[in-house]
Amino acid sequence: MSSELIPGVLEVITGPMFSGKSEELIRRLKRARIARQRVVCFKPDIDLRYHRTSIASHSDQTHAATTVANVERLREALYPQLDDVEVIGVDEVQFFDAAIVPLAVELIALGKRVIMAGLDTTFAAEPFGAVPNLMAIADTVSKLSAVCMVCGAAAIHTQRLGQSQELVVVGAAGLYEARCRAHFHPFTDEHGSEQLELTPALDTPGES
Repeated sequence: MSSELIPGVLEVITGPMFSGKSEELIRRLKRARIARQRVVCFKPDIDLRYHRTSIASHSDQTHAATTVANVERLREALYPQLDDVEVIGVDEVQFFDAAIVPLAVELIALGKRVIMAGLDTTFAAEPFGAVPNLMAIADTVSKLSAVCMVCGAAAIHTQRLGQSQELVVVGAAGLYEARCRAHFHPFTDEHGSEQLELTPALDTPGES
């Protein structure tokens, strides 16, 4: 019998805000625990909207998580326990830098099941951080949709409300809405007036 290590898998869960990404991540992690698999989860320290020591969905579901500042800190927290871990979850992955991609590749090569959830596009409908690259190398991609707050159709965009053009504005209801293609308006305020400022370059993290 061959002793060659069986590669793991990368699962990416993506879509706009309010589409249930964190809820789906939590569901998969809980199912893994029910199957008696050893699970760990991480989240970026920029996202502290609900819990410091848990990931949380907008529907108030939670799962214990370790908060880390960046990919280097994530690696430092994970590797000492890696031999005892089978499933690794990462929420709000769009906040992490490009080093998250080679880390995912390493973990897959070590036979781990890696599940990452995050926004695929910014409020300006541009590719968000490392998420598109993770989607490209994933075994499976679950692209979820939300409900448009204008017409009720399937929503694939995150509409920012207000005039801020900063890429990093962490928030939820009241700052963002899910919108369909027809009702999505980048660079507009809550009254629909056009803004002339351009979005910053995508070299920093963005909204969750």
